[in-house]
Amino acid sequence: MNKRGKRYQKDLAKFDATKKYSVADAVAVVKKFDSTKFDQTINIAILLGIDPKKTEQAVRGSVALPNGIGKSRKVIVFADGDEAKIAKEMGADEVGSEELVKKVQDGWTDFDVAITLPRMMKSVGKLGKVLGPQGKMPSPKSGTVTEDIKTAVKEFKAGKIEYRTDAGGNIHAPVGKLSFPENDLVANIQTLLEHINQSKPPAVKGVFISNAVLSATMSPGVRINLVEKAKEK
Repeated sequence: MNKRGKRYQKDLAKFDATKKYSVADAVAVVKKFDSTKFDQTINIAILLGIDPKKTEQAVRGSVALPNGIGKSRKVIVFADGDEAKIAKEMGADEVGSEELVKKVQDGWTDFDVAITLPRMMKSVGKLGKVLGPQGKMPSPKSGTVTEDIKTAVKEFKAGKIEYRTDAGGNIHAPVGKLSFPENDLVANIQTLLEHINQSKPPAVKGVFISNAVLSATMSPGVRINLVEKAKEK
């Protein structure tokens, strides 16, 4: 096991790692961690009470956080005609049809989000092996397969995030930057948790969100008390 650095150990001593904190208190703890030379991203890891081996229990979606995530995301759009023009006007970083599909098929994945028109899915569907493992494959559930290219590009460029469960039934998502005001981070986290809670598959019984941990890029994780979260709502 790799030994943690001095900064990590120092931050770990600032809170009780065995305790679960309310969302507001968890944010306050993370905000007290030592700063670095860059503005760290605040991430949340959420464990769901699902069977990740069952496709009907997989959870995937997207949500526009009220205060963004502190950076503009690199967005590409598979479109042609008028929609391609609209995508460019809205600030998409790259727009194309068959030629863009080939570029990605050849290994280019230097982007955060891929959006496509439904009619392009016949071609874009070929990219499943390339984009699927990276969580970048367009999907109607995540709002990245849509006729409304204008809104999709605008929202994802502004920081709308996609989320999906991994092989362990976890969701990992950014919720802002360490420099954000505490209230902004709290609002983002609550919005994400509520959105995911509303995405509970019908096949899932019992507790849905079973655990959540908040951390900065180079910090320890702070456990969130989901019972307190429910009371705050």
